Amino acid sequence: MATGAAAVVASPRATAGTPRDPLDRLTPFGWRGGVAAALLLSLMSFLIVGYFTVYWRNADMDFMVVYNALAMNDGGAQAFFDHPAYLTILSVETWFALLHRLGLLDAWTLSAIPTDRAGFDAAMTSAVHAGRVAALLMAAGIILAFAWAARRLVSDWRIALLAVTAFAFSGGVQMHLRILRSEMIAASFCVLALMILILVARRATPWRPLAIGFAAALCMLGLENKVHAILLIAALPVLVLPFGTATSGSVAFWRTPRAWAAVLVAAVAALLAGIAAWPLIAAGLDPVHATAAGLKPMLLGRFGVYQFALIGVIAACTVVFAWLWRVSATETLAALLAVIAGASLGLLALTLSYDINDVVVVLNPLEKMITYVDAPEAAGSLSGAIGLLLSGLFGVIRRYTFVLQPSARPTVFLTWLIIPGIVMAWRRGERQVALQAILLMLAAIGIDTLGVRRGLKVEYFVFTDPLIIIAGMILLDQLSDLRFSRFAYPIGAALLALHVGISQAEPVKMALKRKGPEEVCEWRGYYMPRLALPWCAPPNSPPRM
Repeated sequence: MATGAAAVVASPRATAGTPRDPLDRLTPFGWRGGVAAALLLSLMSFLIVGYFTVYWRNADMDFMVVYNALAMNDGGAQAFFDHPAYLTILSVETWFALLHRLGLLDAWTLSAIPTDRAGFDAAMTSAVHAGRVAALLMAAGIILAFAWAARRLVSDWRIALLAVTAFAFSGGVQMHLRILRSEMIAASFCVLALMILILVARRATPWRPLAIGFAAALCMLGLENKVHAILLIAALPVLVLPFGTATSGSVAFWRTPRAWAAVLVAAVAALLAGIAAWPLIAAGLDPVHATAAGLKPMLLGRFGVYQFALIGVIAACTVVFAWLWRVSATETLAALLAVIAGASLGLLALTLSYDINDVVVVLNPLEKMITYVDAPEAAGSLSGAIGLLLSGLFGVIRRYTFVLQPSARPTVFLTWLIIPGIVMAWRRGERQVALQAILLMLAAIGIDTLGVRRGLKVEYFVFTDPLIIIAGMILLDQLSDLRFSRFAYPIGAALLALHVGISQAEPVKMALKRKGPEEVCEWRGYYMPRLALPWCAPPNSPPRM
């Protein structure tokens, strides 16, 4: 995209006798100071409402992740595969082991958890607190990664900083930095992949296929943590298409005979990685394994149909991008091979702690997702599926208005500015940036529409809030003159205040809950078979009256 804001100095400051730029007033601490302030405020929120909350308050999924980490550190097997939360469980398992080696955590294995109530409470409190610290560190790292990419997406660091603030204080991120759930890693890896793809789409480099391969690996890793990431992954090839610019064409290297040597290297890497990953693919798509996991094929009565169709869509979009933006055939071929290599290497991460259940869930994401739909019977027919989609779309529209259905999602207020911004950009002739924002918003609406069938909980916002934020960021960068409007500063200040304030609503609500831990008893036998919860009746005892 040709950035219309390029004429604007990256960090203009008012000179004596001139009014201060509203963007300066909204970013008084500078780039590094602003990012540090976002992290510090998040830490304060974590300590005030989060870390010290009673250990069983966020049992779904704190208990599930902590239990699996304790069991695996004790030599046991993973018991939770629904999302499948693979990387989250592995990271917490490693974190517990590290803390134990440092003498900071005694309750690092299942056998180290006492059975008496006082001892159990103390041990689980320390384990869950340690897990929450891991969640905070993950969130901080993801915020920094988003900041790195955002700074490079726009010409004005102040706009990037506002986007970082919006991301850090989005409802989903603020929830995830204090609880152990699978969505944070999954969504953030895919969003970071999108931002990397946008960056390399705009400006060619000799190493662009490597960046594309890295993005593919991130997407696969994200899918391994939450199957819902497949929706965002499927949207990425189309989202990147309008981000080409006059500098997107291949650099000179890819138009010389030497480029074929690079293609050969990419082909060897793709072949070796594909051969290594093929046993996982074959096992995951094996009807025997998939049926044993309770899954039913989505299309044509066969497993693997839409998965290979998605590969075709990725290849087609890559070719279309090359045709639109003058990318050479050699670089296009190298990029496609890099996608295969990157995705295969990402899939091989499942061998770090191999379990066929993880493999089946990751390779059949839609089949797994359909088991979560609130009306699975309706979803099984065409008319029923259309009805569910329309119902979900109306639900999203109500939520985006905020007035018809309030939620702890401050990002919806950005849509009130983004939609008029798209119209304004289109009328000004900035059709490309308008199209970019339109596709990002459509992707967010589409993913949220499907998420409504699961209640569109605040934890799911991390999949679509970044798309809305990126849309707003690129629009503001292109329409930078709007900041001189008389209402720019009060609107910006109000949005920042609303963003930070509303982002704390759900964490405060969670901390103030008065329900006891008894609800955990309903799913302990399936998710935590070896953990005796002192407030639950023994598994085979009669129910309490």
